[in-house]
Order: sequence, then structure tokens, then C-alpha cells
Amino acid sequence: MVVFRIERRSGVPAYLQIVHQVERALRMGALGEGDRLPTAAQVAADTKVNPNTTLKAYRELERSGLVEVRQGAGTFITRTLAAPENEPDSPLRDQLADWMREAVTIGLTEQEVTALFERVRAQLYAAPPDPARQ
Repeated sequence: MVVFRIERRSGVPAYLQIVHQVERALRMGALGEGDRLPTAAQVAADTKVNPNTTLKAYRELERSGLVEVRQGAGTFITRTLAAPENEPDSPLRDQLADWMREAVTIGLTEQEVTALFERVRAQLYAAPPDPARQ
């Protein structure tokens, strides 16, 4: 089951944070087809957001075709966003796990690993320069 975390100072509406967290869990394979999402009341109790905020997020996910609301039963995942590279037996996933084990072995903290990953990701996925700005 997914546990939502709402960053109130992020500037991103809480319902969108819920949507993004579900999408991220689907990409990572943490949620799969048939999994049940927590009820709006459960999310409200855990995150202190209004249950209507969660319902709005779930409606957005339903419009995207990612979940299905079953009256009286809950909200269920209908499809995954996980790429084959995210599967448990993927060579790319294995290489990343090896890299992270090495980072732990040499003493990098989780925050240092995240910062390093983010720097490299930003370099490799940087948008090409905009000729209009030069």
C-alpha cells in the first residue's frame, strides 16, 4: 500500500501531490494492477488533508485511466506505468542496485546519494539551450 506525504510548502496542490505519488509508485512498480489505494478517510487521517482533496486526486487518476472506483469496495489500480527496465529482473535495475550498494559501502548518506543522482540526472536530461535566449 502507498503512504502519501504532503509537502505543504511546496506550492503544489495537495491533490496533485497525491496524483504524482501514485504515478511515481506505478512507474517504480511499487503499485500494480489490482492494488487497492487507501480510502479518502485513511489518507485524511494520515496526512491531515480534507477527504475531498483525496477524492479529487482519485477522480484525476480515474480520468487518466490509471484507477477504477468500485462502489463500496474502494479505488483500484487498473494499469501500470512501470517500464520493462523497472521490472525486478531488469539488468538496468541490477546495475543501479549495485551502484547504490557501492555508495553505501563507501559511506555516502541517503541525502548524498540523492544529491549525486539529481546532479547527474539534471546534466543528462538538461534541455538543449534555447536559441532565442542567446
